[in-house]
Amino acid sequence: MSISRRTFLKASVATAAAASVGIAMPKNAEAARGADVDKWVKGACRFCGTGCGVYIGVKDGKVVAIKGNPDAQTNFGFLCVKGFLAYKCMYHPDRLTEPMIRQSNGKFKKVSWDKALDTVADKFKELHKKYGKDAVAYYGSGQAMTEESYTFNKLFKGGFGSNMVEGNPRLCMASAVGGYISSFGSDEPVGAYADIEYSKCLFIVGSNASECHPVLFRRIMRHKMKNPDVKIIVCEPRKTTTSKIADLWLPVDPGTDLAVFHAMAKVIMDNNWHNERFMNENARITNGKETFDIAAYKEFIKDFTPEKVEKLTRCPADNIRQAAEWFANSGASTSLWTMGLNQRTRGVWANNLIHNLHLITGNLFKPGADSFSLTGQPNACGGVRETGTLCHLLPGTKPVTLDKWRSHIEKEWGIKPGTINPKPGFHTMKMFDSLGGEKDTSKPIKGMITCTTNPAQSLPNLNKYIDGMRDSFLVVIDIFPTRTTQLADVVLPAAFIYEKGGVYGCSERRSQLTEKCVEPMGNAKPDVWIAAQIAKRMGLEKLIPWNSDDSMKNNEMAWSEYIRVTKDTDHTLAGATYSRLKKEKAGLQWPCPTTDHPGTYKRYVRGMDPMFEHEGFQKKFGIKMPLDRQFYFYMDSKGEGKANIWLRPYAGPAEVPSAEFPFYLTTGRVIEQWHTGTMTMRIPEIARAHPNGYIEVHPDDAKKYGIISGDMVEVTSIRGKSILPAHVTKVSLPGILFVPWHDQAMDRMINFVCNDAVDPGSKEPEFKIAAVKIKRISGPKDVADKYIVSDINSSFS
Repeated sequence: MSISRRTFLKASVATAAAASVGIAMPKNAEAARGADVDKWVKGACRFCGTGCGVYIGVKDGKVVAIKGNPDAQTNFGFLCVKGFLAYKCMYHPDRLTEPMIRQSNGKFKKVSWDKALDTVADKFKELHKKYGKDAVAYYGSGQAMTEESYTFNKLFKGGFGSNMVEGNPRLCMASAVGGYISSFGSDEPVGAYADIEYSKCLFIVGSNASECHPVLFRRIMRHKMKNPDVKIIVCEPRKTTTSKIADLWLPVDPGTDLAVFHAMAKVIMDNNWHNERFMNENARITNGKETFDIAAYKEFIKDFTPEKVEKLTRCPADNIRQAAEWFANSGASTSLWTMGLNQRTRGVWANNLIHNLHLITGNLFKPGADSFSLTGQPNACGGVRETGTLCHLLPGTKPVTLDKWRSHIEKEWGIKPGTINPKPGFHTMKMFDSLGGEKDTSKPIKGMITCTTNPAQSLPNLNKYIDGMRDSFLVVIDIFPTRTTQLADVVLPAAFIYEKGGVYGCSERRSQLTEKCVEPMGNAKPDVWIAAQIAKRMGLEKLIPWNSDDSMKNNEMAWSEYIRVTKDTDHTLAGATYSRLKKEKAGLQWPCPTTDHPGTYKRYVRGMDPMFEHEGFQKKFGIKMPLDRQFYFYMDSKGEGKANIWLRPYAGPAEVPSAEFPFYLTTGRVIEQWHTGTMTMRIPEIARAHPNGYIEVHPDDAKKYGIISGDMVEVTSIRGKSILPAHVTKVSLPGILFVPWHDQAMDRMINFVCNDAVDPGSKEPEFKIAAVKIKRISGPKDVADKYIVSDINSSFS
C-alpha cells in the first residue's frame, strides 16, 4: 500500500503535525473519541519532551486506543501522530518476550529469568573482582521512568560504589544543563509552557518545533494566529516548516550562531534597549574569573557588528538588527531551543549567550518572558537530570564531588560513609571509548548494562565504538531487537510504559504519573524489577528492597524514597506523593515542597517560588535571601542571588568545510519518527508514511554534482559514509546537507558519518555539524523498504 506523507498526516487527524505541512486544523483533536473500551487510564505520552497528557484505552486486557487528556496543561487534549498511535507498537510480533543468552555458536537461546539474572549478576561479580568496581557501567535513557533511573543510579553509586553511570541525555541535553547551571546556578527553566501564550516575541533557535515538538508548535501557531502582532523569529540553517509562521528567518551556517547572538546583544546595547537596572540588580558580568561593568561588556562585543557577522555566518545584517529590536522591545520575549543549540562543541556557550540576551533586556520572571530549553525525550529532565543519573551527579542534580551532599545521600540510603565515590565516572563518549573485552588492556570497562536505548545506532562516529560493545559483556534491556541487541550477550525483555507505569518529568518541570494499564507481553518485566533482582543476587537486597511482583508498589516505593531524599533541594517534589499524582489531572511542577502546594510556574520570584519560605532548603544549603529582593537566583555559587552574563569568545564548530569535504552535514528528526525508529517503524501507518532516510541537497549543489531527486548519493566524512536517496530542495542553504537519523538500514545509518567531538564543559558531542563530501552513486532506487532489525539472531552488518 502506498500513501503519501500529506495523506497520512491528514488522515491521522494529528492537528499539529498536519498544521506543520500546511493542512488546516480541526478544532477537536481527540483522535480516539468514541473508541470502544472497557476503561481509560490516565498517563503520559511515550515520546518527546513535551509531556502530553493522555488517556490509554483498554479493552479485554489490551491497549486499543490513546486519546489526549483535555485537562493536561501541556497539550490540552491534542496529540501528534506518534502519540495517539504509540500503542500499536506494543503488539508487534517482534516484541521481545523472553530473556535470552547468546550461546557459543553466536545465536541467542531463550532462558528462564533466574538463569538470565544469575548470569548477569555472576558476571558482574566476576568483573568487579578481577578489574575493580568501575569495570561495569550503566547506560540509561531519558525514556526510562524516573523510578527506573533512580533505582539503577542507587544500585551503581550506592551499591557498587561506582560512578560509571550515564544516560543518553548526555547526547542531547547536557549543554542545556551546563548553560542553566553556569548562568542561573541551577538546572532547568525559570518559567513554563504557559509563557508561550503570554509572549510578545518568540525566538526559536536550533529547533524545528513543527516536527520535533509538534504539539508545542501548535500552541505557538495558535498564539500567533490569535495575536498577529506577536513576532516570531527563527534562527537555524534550514528554512524548516517551523519557519513558515516566522516573521523573520535568521539563516546561519551550522555552529556560527554564537556570533549572531553577540551581534544581537551589541545592537541592543548600542541602542540603549538594555535594562540596566535589571542587569545591576540581578546579574553580574563575568568571564568566570573576574567581574566587569557594562562598559566592559560593550567593549567585549564591539567587534560583533552585524556586517562582520553576516560575512562569518551568512545571516543578513538587517535581519540581525530587526531580531535585536523585536527581542529587546517586545515587552515579553521567550526563547525556545533544543538540539541545534546543544549538540555542539560550544553548546554550553551557545546556551549562555541566549541567557545573556534575556538578562540584559530583563526578559525573565514576568509572564511571557523566559529562556527555555525544550527537551527531546519524555523523561530526560525528570528521570536523568533530576535523579542525577549521570557520572558526575547525585539525586537532586547535585555533584558527586560535593562532600556535604554525598554524605546526605549516604545517610538517606543507609550506606557506610565513604561508599559513594567522590570522583566522577566517565561521560558517555569516554565510557564507550573505554568499553572493550577482557583481553584488551586499554579498555578499563569490561561490562555494561543498557536500558531503553540503542547506542549501536545512536552514538556519533559509530565505527569507533562498535567493537567495544561487541567485545565486552553487554546486557541490553529493551522491548525490540535493535542494532544494540545484535552486539549483546544477554537480552532482557522489558515491559512497555503502559504495562508497568511510573513517572515522567517533562521540559517544564512537570511530573506526571502513568498508571499500569495492562499486563506485560509474554515474560517481559518492568525495568525496576530487573534492577532490583540484579541487586538481590549481588547481595544488595536491603539497598533496593522494591523487588516484588507488584510493579506499581515497587514504583511507589522507589518514588517515595526519591522525593524524601531530595525534599530539601531546589528541585523538591516532596509534595508530589504517588497518591496525589494519581489524583492530579495535569501532574505537578517542582518546586512542590508540600502536599498542599500547587506547584510552581515561575522560579526565583518571591510570592511565586516556595523556596523563598522553605526553611529546610535554606538551612541545608546555607542560603539567606534578603527580604528586599523580589527576584533571587538562590543557587548562585557566590551567594549574591545573581545570574551570570558571560563574556564568551566566538568559537566555530570542530569541523568546517574544506576543499576535500566542502559541505556541512546536519541531522535531525522528522515528525513521524522517533529516535532510531525501533517503535515508530513498527507502527504500520508511520512506517508507510516515512519508510526511509534521505539526504536534502540544495538545487544549486545538486546541479553542480549532477544529482536529481531520487538519485542515490554517497555522503562521506573522515569517519564513515552513508548512501541515501537525494531530496533536492531549497529548505537548506547551499552548501548544507540534512539527513534524518531514524533509518536502521546499515547503508543509511547516518551516525557513521557524524562527529563525536565533545563540548569541553558538557561533554555533549557535536552531532549537528560535520564536514562531508558527496557524490552521485546511481539513479533512483526503491529504498522504501521500511527496514527494521527483526531477527534477534541477525548480525551487525
